[in-house]
Amino acid sequence: MTHQNRPWGYTNVSDGQQPGWELHEDTLAVRAGLARSGFGETGEALYLTSGFTYDNVEQANSAFAEDVDHYLYGRFANPTVSMFENRLAAIEGAQMCVGTGSGMSAMFASIACLVSAGDRVVAAASMFSSCWVVLAEILPKWGVNVEFVTGNDPQVWADALRVETKAVFLETPSNPMLQLVDIRMISDLAHKVGATVIVDNVMASPILQKPLALGADVVMYSATKHIDGQGRVLGGAILGSESYIKEKLNPFVRHTGPSLSPFNAWVLVKSLETMSMRVHRMNESAQAIAEFLESQPHVTSVNYPGLTSHPQHELARKQMAGGGTTLSFEVAGGQDALYAMMNKLRVIDISNNLGDSKSLITHPYSSTHRRLDPETKAAMGITEPLARLSVGLEHAGDLIRDLKEAL
Repeated sequence: MTHQNRPWGYTNVSDGQQPGWELHEDTLAVRAGLARSGFGETGEALYLTSGFTYDNVEQANSAFAEDVDHYLYGRFANPTVSMFENRLAAIEGAQMCVGTGSGMSAMFASIACLVSAGDRVVAAASMFSSCWVVLAEILPKWGVNVEFVTGNDPQVWADALRVETKAVFLETPSNPMLQLVDIRMISDLAHKVGATVIVDNVMASPILQKPLALGADVVMYSATKHIDGQGRVLGGAILGSESYIKEKLNPFVRHTGPSLSPFNAWVLVKSLETMSMRVHRMNESAQAIAEFLESQPHVTSVNYPGLTSHPQHELARKQMAGGGTTLSFEVAGGQDALYAMMNKLRVIDISNNLGDSKSLITHPYSSTHRRLDPETKAAMGITEPLARLSVGLEHAGDLIRDLKEAL
């Protein structure tokens, strides 16, 4: 594995004590990237420092010239942040990773480091509202041309990718409609015109989907979601090849400063140890809840890739290891009926986060996607009686009873 920043003066256990076989990702989630100090601590160390010292000015000169491995400044790298980056890269199967302060800083940096005025970006049209604002409003103001593609028709994507394109951005499954796009198919088309394929893998998590193995070039996360998954800290991550990270991303993030704090990185390092168990349990419960909701007379539609009724169910089976931890559904009676149902819930909290150990429900039309105009919401399928439910770690039977009584 390629290390972005080797902890100078420390022993990296993943280098010195590698077993003679390929470790399972659950083992990597506990062991990868571990960097112990001379004290031999079992728990990962938290390095709360903004800067670093040098033995002499010659060493500082060599460090800034990148002739020796040495941490330079907290905005560039930190030993605790490096542990998080190296561990997540091992789980993802990526050459390198860069941690950022939030998921949106990761999304923005992953694209902004590639494009200039006059460049072209193609994106799947169904996505989180802040991603839409970046692509539909911010980048065009800087002279970047953005085309949105609706649906999963190979011919439509082929038409959109017939001309030179700098980047392709995919959010699959999408938030909150759980729409999928074929990562392999689109990556193959994009690479023919030299485009870099970036996948927002937040909804699936590194446990249920591996975009890089499906042909994508870059994968990004809001680490706030499943990676922390316990409602404590903000964070983001961008993963890709060594050339992408070193030649494109690092020069951008080092000078614009979307840094991940050492404390948040320390929390995220520990969270990675339990991510697989949490995501698998939440995925199982989400499947059971989606099946329950689909049988309810007051529920008019359920969006969940694990259901056979989902339009891309077969694609989900091909490129995902489960339907995910989040679903959305519509209720009969419009927004007023949905509000009444949500207000009757006693176990599930009303909150706009997702991927959390606590089950959370929100009304996308008035919360997460409020910023979008009615026409864009309608095009995405976001209606007034639509709820998004992020399934947590509570017993599935309690969550189903809570929904049943509220309905």
